[in-house]
Amino acid sequence: QVKLIESGGGWVQPGGSLSLSCTVSTQIPGTYATAWIRQAAGKDREFLAGISHRGRTAYVAGAVKGRFTISRENATVSLQMTALMAEDTARYYCAAAQASEDAILVVSSGYNYWGQGTQVTVSS
Repeated sequence: QVKLIESGGGWVQPGGSLSLSCTVSTQIPGTYATAWIRQAAGKDREFLAGISHRGRTAYVAGAVKGRFTISRENATVSLQMTALMAEDTARYYCAAAQASEDAILVVSSGYNYWGQGTQVTVSS
């Protein structure tokens, strides 16, 4: 079993910053890639960033590159978000999938373990 627990969501004004954390707990042996994916109301899931099992490989989607950063410290995967805009309002999910040690998956459909999500609201 793989459990992912997100934290750090909330309300922030446009231009502000927010940091999300995901604690990954795996009872199934193996290596896992982890990602942050969001879904705004009425829209499809959007892949934001992914990181490999030990954090040696990371990828940030072009739509948020330069504003969002993904990092990993042991079992905690963080998403640092800056210059937030109203369009960033969404529910943010942490997701994981088994992958080779330095691999990441860059599509949402590749992830089969999901957290409950945390809401991020950007408004004035």
